Amino acid sequence: MKDTQIYNLVKKEEKRQKEGIELIPSENYASAHVRKVLSSYFVNKYSEGYPKKRYYGGNENVDSVELIAIDRAKKLFKVPFANVQPYSGSPANLAVCLATCRPGDTLMGQALIAGGHLTHGHVVSATGIYYKTAQYGLKKEGVYKKEDLFDYKEIRRLALEHRPKLIWVGATAYPLKFDYKKFAEIADEVGAYLAADIAHVAGLIAGGVHPSPVPYVHIVTTTTHKTLRGPRGAMIMVTAKGLKKDPALGDKINKAVFPGLQGGPHDNTTAGIAIALYEVAQPSFKKYSTQIVKNSRALADALMKGGLKLVGGGSENHLILVNLTTVLGPGAGIFVQKALDMVGLTMNKNTVPDETSSPFYPSGIRMGTPASTTRGMKEKEMKFIASKILEVIELLKRYRLPAKKEERKEYIARFEKEMASNPEVKKIRSEVKTLALRFPIP
Repeated sequence: MKDTQIYNLVKKEEKRQKEGIELIPSENYASAHVRKVLSSYFVNKYSEGYPKKRYYGGNENVDSVELIAIDRAKKLFKVPFANVQPYSGSPANLAVCLATCRPGDTLMGQALIAGGHLTHGHVVSATGIYYKTAQYGLKKEGVYKKEDLFDYKEIRRLALEHRPKLIWVGATAYPLKFDYKKFAEIADEVGAYLAADIAHVAGLIAGGVHPSPVPYVHIVTTTTHKTLRGPRGAMIMVTAKGLKKDPALGDKINKAVFPGLQGGPHDNTTAGIAIALYEVAQPSFKKYSTQIVKNSRALADALMKGGLKLVGGGSENHLILVNLTTVLGPGAGIFVQKALDMVGLTMNKNTVPDETSSPFYPSGIRMGTPASTTRGMKEKEMKFIASKILEVIELLKRYRLPAKKEERKEYIARFEKEMASNPEVKKIRSEVKTLALRFPIP
């Protein structure tokens, strides 16, 4: 007996992934080896605690798996401490706050509207509810040029004014490389912990195509499912600099994760993380991470040649952030996301640094190349994808987000109906499907 309702949805999702092209920069395809262990017998075990210090019996195999995952993380990122138990990136970041700050202490992070993450102190996150926050943004000038977009004088001024206990560096929508050394100089001056959230670029760091924060920061957090191509989980690492600042920092991280925030780890996920880290350590992964960046640059260049405005003037990593305001007006992200979904190009609407709309109806789109690169696509395919994006945007030029909020729902519903019946949309969908089927998913 099986649940045909759910199994049918699994088959539909498999079909969607095979026939479309995934361009969301935070998504990727885990290997068959990783997926196999996710449904292994480890899914049945309960393992509260840490290796050799569990609350339940029968954990000898789980201990071995977790110790292997920890050892591989330490070797790969050149750190003396790693915790591989966090369920995901957001609770990992909250655990860092719990380990380094007391409720009401001040932390700093990149503002959400400037490409930062919710868990770096945004008001709706627990990190912004239980802690005071000072958010920093990007430069007001030169945001669309290929140059470092951070105003370090302003970040230093905020740090000196607010004296945070913890400063975050890292983003969810930033297309350039990070200068971790400059952030470290500011954090060291005010005596703050510096935590690097490398969730998006961990695979690029491991592959040698993005600078590592490890020499400069005290703590590193990452998810394991983006550019690392692992299962949906997370890791927290402490650097030698972190242990020098506080020799008990590793123990504090462990206690913050368990029992501070969660119960038993997901042992099947831990096994998947271990396998993913094994795959990342292979020479082929360096070629893969190099191709991610090549593809991102090729896609960015083609979009700019087509008249689109890109934050950072292009891409230096896996991610591209497009401001649509000049071609489709404020709040156009929702139209482009929905229309591209219809043709099989999946990406997400996103705020841009000089946003004139709202996070619900943002003026940009965010895309990236990790998943398409996993399928074997290269620069030629990126140019094709860019041409289809530009064709879709051309079809949308008669649409504008209504200024009155009460008119938006009906207007968007009508837009979706019109696009679904547009013969040009169907033609582009067929072309995208043809390309996608040439490049199998793992």
